[in-house]
Amino acid sequence: MNLINPLDVFFWTIRKNEKDVINLYNSLSPIMQLATGGSMLNFGYWMENTSEPIPAQENLCSYFGKLAELENAKNAVDVGSGLSAPAIFWRNNYEKLNLFCVNINYDQLSFSGPQRNLEFLNSTSTKLPFSDNSVDRVLALESSQHFKPLKDFISESKRILKSDGILTLALPVTLPSASFAKLGILKFTWSSEHYGLEHVKELLISGGFTIHDEKLIGKNVYTPLANYYVKNRNELKKSILQKYPKYVEQILYISILKMKKASEQKIIDYVVLKCRI
Repeated sequence: MNLINPLDVFFWTIRKNEKDVINLYNSLSPIMQLATGGSMLNFGYWMENTSEPIPAQENLCSYFGKLAELENAKNAVDVGSGLSAPAIFWRNNYEKLNLFCVNINYDQLSFSGPQRNLEFLNSTSTKLPFSDNSVDRVLALESSQHFKPLKDFISESKRILKSDGILTLALPVTLPSASFAKLGILKFTWSSEHYGLEHVKELLISGGFTIHDEKLIGKNVYTPLANYYVKNRNELKKSILQKYPKYVEQILYISILKMKKASEQKIIDYVVLKCRI
């Protein structure tokens, strides 16, 4: 049983420094693994024929990889690589691609063990361990919402990218109509920075990037994910309660419903951005 002190979670979520993010992911990411049966930690891209989380997560990785033009890249840096499942997915689909998984969380880096064409680097997103103009792609798949300050990650991405390189991001964002009060319980359970869409775009442009593609896919993320959880809650609850106290699942359930409502009310969305220098 993973005994989690609610007060610890509260302070981790409020402070959101790098150590807090590590503690949150070490404590809570197993819930995502229990709920999906896999090691990807993203919300997924749910299409009309998608009914399970793993295909939805693979859909997001596939769309993201095509947008980043990984077929034309020799090397890519996956920043905030989680348990490295997306990087392994890309490696398997782009056999000539060499990937560097960068993560501040050493425990997550060591999860998958040695991998062909993958190198694991324990580093912060705001000081990337690469020389100037040395990489073809910088990828941040559902991770840059944790980077603080985000402008430093953008600056580092520009520094290490070659002149024809591409920066691709996918992250949850708030919309202009959002306010702190409207987020409700998500103020405390959305364990990342609440970056606004326009703020992210302004940072990218002021950081020397041009946005070549922008897609809001929140309707294919939040609502179908919530519907899946509601439909399968009884079975998912059994799995979660084997390792977590009952209140953890209850908070998760309430948060998922609020996430769905906030998406439908255009308070939050999910953006995928392709940028060039």
